[in-house]
Amino acid sequence: MQWTVNKNIQQKTDGHRPQAQVIAVAVGDKVYTLHYTNKLYQSDADVQIVVRVLNTVSMRWTKLYPAAAMAVLIERSALEVPSKRYGHSAVLIDNVIYVWGGVKHTGGYCNVLYAFDVDAHRWFKPAVSGTVPQGKGYHSACVSDQKIMYIYGGCNNVTQCNNDIYRLDAATMTWSVTWSLINTRGTPGPVLECHSATMIGTRMYVFGGHVVLGHEDQDNNVRVFDTETNCWLSMPSAQQRPGGSRCHSAVAHGGELYIFGGHILGQTPNDLWRFSPDTSSWRKMEPRGKGPRRISKVVCCKVADRVVVFGGNRHRHVAKSDHMYILDLRPSLKTLCKVAVIQYRLEQSELPHDLRWELGAMTTTRKRKRKTSIDE
Repeated sequence: MQWTVNKNIQQKTDGHRPQAQVIAVAVGDKVYTLHYTNKLYQSDADVQIVVRVLNTVSMRWTKLYPAAAMAVLIERSALEVPSKRYGHSAVLIDNVIYVWGGVKHTGGYCNVLYAFDVDAHRWFKPAVSGTVPQGKGYHSACVSDQKIMYIYGGCNNVTQCNNDIYRLDAATMTWSVTWSLINTRGTPGPVLECHSATMIGTRMYVFGGHVVLGHEDQDNNVRVFDTETNCWLSMPSAQQRPGGSRCHSAVAHGGELYIFGGHILGQTPNDLWRFSPDTSSWRKMEPRGKGPRRISKVVCCKVADRVVVFGGNRHRHVAKSDHMYILDLRPSLKTLCKVAVIQYRLEQSELPHDLRWELGAMTTTRKRKRKTSIDE
């Protein structure tokens, strides 16, 4: 396990500066980010959610063309583009990014389902039926191998949080309330917001978050929901485990759960923890290399065996991070050699052109050109 990339992101050269309120989804070797900003809105394009794409090969960011500016060309009178928001969620199903919930820039909570076609670069609103959940934010969303999206927890105002589980079948576009409509077994999960929910196999693993909104009561237990039996499972408490955190990031890899960053009682640690479901045990990981400083609300997005880390706050509510990192969970010999070349500042002039280009992508932010079309 090795931190392989640590580079400053400059707005003028990379076309992107990370924000704390970012949702990201991996699509192949690219990362699609859905942004919220608190700028003053001047036009229809300004109030739309911003989509930017990171090519993890070239390490270059691209801002997708605003849909409003294309209205005349595509002859659409009613644009189906979500407005800027925060506290929303997104999942990927069949190269379509489904976005739900969040706090709208005009205030209030959204319960409209939006979808972004990655291939066509087009927003649309799927027709849905069933028991549509009330709008809320700071919930979690994950998707099963059966292409079912699960929404858990969250809040719909400053005092009302819940532990509802909603499921959306992407094939039928039908919502149903799982835990309240089905006679579930086991103890329901707690009322949470700012937590994480990660699907491993057919089970949803919930960690962290606020137990009660507005208080520092934070949970450090793992809660498991079996999507096949609609049952909350009891898990033994591990002696060694991370502190209860909120606004952290979670990814699944190799059947295990990785937790990074977040707020823990006013602190912003940069600890990386791994949870093994088979043994119900935690282990604090110590990757080699230089990783992020203490960051909360950070984005962690897994691309194959690598985790792309960017955005977030270096301290609570302030000092946005302007760095991007990549954690290679299974670094190859070639990757380790490139890291050594950078670390020890070895001579690169005799290396093949492609290898020098890759080294440049790992370290620099200036514009680079390559004869291939990887940025297209």
